[in-house]
Amino acid sequence: MHSPLRLRLDGDALVANWRLLQRLSGAAACGAAVKADGYGLGAREVVRRLAEAGCRDFFVAMWSEARALADLGVSVSVLHGVRDEDMADRPGTARPVLNTVAQVRRWHAAGGGACDVMVDTGMNRLGIAAQDVADGLLDGLAIEVLMSHLACADEESPRNESQRAGFAALAGRTSAKRMSLANSAGIALGEGYHFDLTRPGIALYGGQQCAAHAGIRQVVTPQAQVIQRRRVRAGEVVGYNATFTATADTEVAVLNLGYADGYLRCFSGKGGARFGGVALPVIGRVSMDMTAIRADAAPGLAEGDWVAIDYGLPETAALSGLSQYELITGLGSRFDRIWDQA
Repeated sequence: MHSPLRLRLDGDALVANWRLLQRLSGAAACGAAVKADGYGLGAREVVRRLAEAGCRDFFVAMWSEARALADLGVSVSVLHGVRDEDMADRPGTARPVLNTVAQVRRWHAAGGGACDVMVDTGMNRLGIAAQDVADGLLDGLAIEVLMSHLACADEESPRNESQRAGFAALAGRTSAKRMSLANSAGIALGEGYHFDLTRPGIALYGGQQCAAHAGIRQVVTPQAQVIQRRRVRAGEVVGYNATFTATADTEVAVLNLGYADGYLRCFSGKGGARFGGVALPVIGRVSMDMTAIRADAAPGLAEGDWVAIDYGLPETAALSGLSQYELITGLGSRFDRIWDQA
């Protein structure tokens, strides 16, 4: 690992977050969404840690993600279902979440086998219709988990209860061994939303969406090396389009970090970093590979030193206008991912 960028990943915080969500899930089992390579942190390491902590149900989006986890021996559900192209190369530890009439028929035609099924209860994104269930579409399927997905779990919306009631009405109408509705925010809506299995995602990785998530801990801290320290004279500018002009002689550190790494232009003049606990604000415009910070308060900061980027998900979302999901999944491949705990 020799990149001038790294993500410091707190394994203890990850496990503590899962255990908190497990407690909030009550009698329901608590799974983990590890799609998008574990929300950008590295799915294999996330799965290994959560499996050791007791998590037994994992969710990815695509079969390539399931194949990458196959040797870990954990149960994986593939949320986007199964295409013709997927039928020939499916690891035995994974099962599809069937989302469409065509997928159900394809699965039947191939001989069936264990599967999950998504039912649309009002989000109009993925899932078969409740009427399809009534019409017998799922008859004969070996369904492990019947699931649906809340559209507005992180808001006080009457749609939540409407979806919950519609999903609850399907209990006992299929062969499903378990039912699952709640995501991270849905867990906080209460026992009626938990059913048999919850599927948290963003909260595992440090996202906070409601008061019940107050105990969620930050998992990821981006860090960047200083490429150069320089003194900018009063009246001189920093960065593209001269958006920052020094009003007095100013110490500036240039970081090996930019929007190609997911540190976007919206942080220009807003973001910040820390060195030895000292706050160092971003100045000028974030560019593709470089970001400048004011370094007057850190006289010891020098070329080659590392600074921690301010990146608490709820706070950074409020600052940037980006969602917590975008912030964490957008962190790029040039970061070395370093777990602080085994």
